[in-house]
Amino acid sequence: MTFPLIILAANVLLSVTCFYNRDLFYKLDFQPYEIDRKNEWYRFITHAFLHADFTHLAVNMYVLYYFGNSVFEAYDYYFQGNGLIYFGLLYLGGILFSAIPGYTQNRSNYAYHAVGASGAVSAVVYAFIVMFPFAEMNLMFIPIDFPAWVFGIGYLALEIYLDKNSKSNIAHSAHYFGGIYGLLLTIFLHPEFILKYF
Repeated sequence: MTFPLIILAANVLLSVTCFYNRDLFYKLDFQPYEIDRKNEWYRFITHAFLHADFTHLAVNMYVLYYFGNSVFEAYDYYFQGNGLIYFGLLYLGGILFSAIPGYTQNRSNYAYHAVGASGAVSAVVYAFIVMFPFAEMNLMFIPIDFPAWVFGIGYLALEIYLDKNSKSNIAHSAHYFGGIYGLLLTIFLHPEFILKYF
């Protein structure tokens, strides 16, 4: 079992467990107010292994499964067998970096809760886009393919727009903060990837 699949399995195991154990769910979810008040810093990590429901879990794990192994194998190739370390840095950093907006904006909001691997998964997707800019990508259930770099720009613009204008409970800022982290980390680790665009 590859490292991305181990992460996927951990997400499924903990998410499903917490679907049936709400006390545990609320002990592990992302609550900036509780982090500040009780120094429960572990929530920065644990919330990313929980999901709101089976649909939320399925979408994130489908995307992780679809892109995770390609990114892991590419990291392992470009970084001389150190794929485990660098993919771990990508995934963990995506979790932490994507949580920054929610934390800074809701430290005094006792009602704010967030869960999901979307930030980390977005980091993986944008690492893929950096490494494979001309691979074909599309939104789920919309059978129109775009080069990965075009998809990346469009999706980033959409998430920023939705973050500013949507009234839903989806943390769109986590999506684009995670994506930006994955993009910048991968370029920092291997700047030669930029040459693929020319």
